[in-house]
Amino acid sequence: METKKIMKYVSVLAVASAIGMFAYVVHASRVTSYLSEDPKVCINCHTMNSLYATWQHSSHRGNATCVDCHLPQESFVDKILAKSRDGFNHSYAMTFRTYLTENIRASEDARQRIQANCIACHREAVSEITARNELYHADGDSGRFQRKCWSCHRDVPHGRVRGLTATPGNIGVKEI
Repeated sequence: METKKIMKYVSVLAVASAIGMFAYVVHASRVTSYLSEDPKVCINCHTMNSLYATWQHSSHRGNATCVDCHLPQESFVDKILAKSRDGFNHSYAMTFRTYLTENIRASEDARQRIQANCIACHREAVSEITARNELYHADGDSGRFQRKCWSCHRDVPHGRVRGLTATPGNIGVKEI
């Protein structure tokens, strides 16, 4: 009988410890903040400081947030799925230190989303450019963009510097 009582207490203690650790991880990682569209969420992880600092000083700051450029805009479900996938990839890379350099690169999926969002926001300019220049058309398809917007607009909105140590003011980013 005594063994059953000890096992019961050990089991309750193990479950309580697991719940406590889970609650601590949720609190420490600020997991609920990722449900918002606030750009400050992106600097929960210090490797994003240089990207946030350069965006803060860009012309896009007043018109577009991280979510506006980096996540799909068509549906809420697509947005949540992309945010979850990107968040998992960032968490995995930071936890297991799989970033080969301090420079962060957009995945192919992210590049497609960014391109689609550039075109959607700048629809009038894009239609003018594509109407006048065959370089922007895919092979025989006048409706598709062949070149990426950033092949010309390299500095928008993050500037030229991407490394953590090369971007002035990236440590202790000021919230504007």
